[in-house]
Amino acid sequence: MPHNIPAFFESYANLYNRALAGENVFGDIAARFSPRFIAAGPDGVSTGRQDAAFRRLLARGYAFYRSIGTRKMTAKRVETTRIDANHMMAKVSYCADYRKPDGADIKLEFDVTYFLDVSTTKPTIFGFVSGDEMALYREHGLVPAEDAETSKQRARPRLDTEHERQRLH
Repeated sequence: MPHNIPAFFESYANLYNRALAGENVFGDIAARFSPRFIAAGPDGVSTGRQDAAFRRLLARGYAFYRSIGTRKMTAKRVETTRIDANHMMAKVSYCADYRKPDGADIKLEFDVTYFLDVSTTKPTIFGFVSGDEMALYREHGLVPAEDAETSKQRARPRLDTEHERQRLH
């Protein structure tokens, strides 16, 4: 089933920007995810559920992004790789605009790799791998070094049980 994956991520970035503006679009963002998904980054691998707790997590995450001066997110480039008939990988290069505490505006670029289920009419994200965004924020003065450990505790999926933790090895 053909999908326009770049348009999917442009729409996703649009939802991101609406959330930054204070709109409650967390249900729309969550709907982009599979009922169960994985998240991987420098802090490890975790699982999440597309549920009310995830929507609350998104709300806290976007509040954090606003608090560090995030103004706008753009999906600049999307590179896709077909895994099989039902799955794709998409490496999305984002550019984000921030206003630093001193009032200076900066742009930061980073990549996130997503795993998509494309077996139905609408793609869904069943996993993603992101880099160390907190290190990037510290490097550019968006998060003070002494607050970095506290800031790392922002929104991220949680492992539900010890059994799930063990399955991820």
